[in-house]
Amino acid sequence: MSRNQNPLAPDCLLTLALPQALEEELLDALLALPEQVPGFTVLQAQGMGAHVALPSSMEQVTGRARRVLVQVALRQDHVPTLLQTLKKHLPSPQIAYWVVPLLAFGRLGDIA
Repeated sequence: MSRNQNPLAPDCLLTLALPQALEEELLDALLALPEQVPGFTVLQAQGMGAHVALPSSMEQVTGRARRVLVQVALRQDHVPTLLQTLKKHLPSPQIAYWVVPLLAFGRLGDIA
């Protein structure tokens, strides 16, 4: 499959990984930016590692923290501005992010 030829089509996927306690605050911040973030996907996840806080007793026993992954498909040149805005609203070391290339983006039907 080749890259979408539309110059406005998303070409990368930004993933934010955060504690559940910060979910609503991050979602509110994204919803306040409809020009930059027209949509996103929220996934429930579990995190493990040296820098992952385990706030509840259950998380301490299992060694896994309840996390949320938020994925945003967007243009790579829009990522720095979005990250700068999010860092200003949520300057938390508990929020990690990564950006990967998006080989294709489309829909299986027409939007009404």
